Amino acid sequence: MGITGFITSVVAPIFIILSPITSYADQTYSIYQNGSSAGFSLDIPLIMLVASLLRVFYYPGAKFDICLLIQSFIMIAIQLVLLKVALESRPLLPSRNGHPAEPFSSSKGEAITKSRPYNFWQWRSPKPYWRFILYLLISLIAMELLLSPIYSLYSLYSATIGVLGLSVEAILPLPQIISNHHSRSCKGFRLSVLASWLAGDLMKMFWFFTTTSEIPWTFKFCGVFQMCCDVYLGVQYWIYKEEPCREIMREHELGSWSNQRSQTWLSTPR
Repeated sequence: MGITGFITSVVAPIFIILSPITSYADQTYSIYQNGSSAGFSLDIPLIMLVASLLRVFYYPGAKFDICLLIQSFIMIAIQLVLLKVALESRPLLPSRNGHPAEPFSSSKGEAITKSRPYNFWQWRSPKPYWRFILYLLISLIAMELLLSPIYSLYSLYSATIGVLGLSVEAILPLPQIISNHHSRSCKGFRLSVLASWLAGDLMKMFWFFTTTSEIPWTFKFCGVFQMCCDVYLGVQYWIYKEEPCREIMREHELGSWSNQRSQTWLSTPR
């Protein structure tokens, strides 16, 4: 076995399986240690949870490489932990004239993002976040049970959720790119995450185009797009490294929701 074959058959699969941990463990610990998720986009856990769940249910119809399936399960676990820590660490916003400050407000008190329909993924309470994930999981299980006996419909359904899941994952860097652009800073987003994204992109591209395993073309196309976005995120780091320190945008309007963490579920020493 040559060096290329060894990397393709051994190193790349192991790297891909462990990439969720190497990518997000440091970000999770940093948020917990600092007690604030300011500057970190909560859309990242949303995107990765939705994409990973869709990929898991895409597997029965596509039968892609088992490494990608294992990675999806690990990604779901680490993103659930990251979401919990980020929600517990959201900064409380000061009020202006007795009124709560706007979500994603700048240091001048100006709103820098618009509210979403039904305040989706901008809720004050943590409960709607977990409820959404649970409802999505239940819906995917129900669709799997209903459509799997009907081959013609199931093939179309499987292909649809596969493309949808990969497309969702491909836009992963966009919320952070937008966040950095509005705040004119990359503070709050760990350089280690970006480095692991770029390393993962290179490894995935190498594996996708050299492995003898069956890799659907959608994986390759979405992987290339995501790599381009990650490269631009790296450009942002270079552009903003000399920017004067500014207040990082806040992640959500919290109102009276308390972020006391004295009874935190994590036992990691601070």
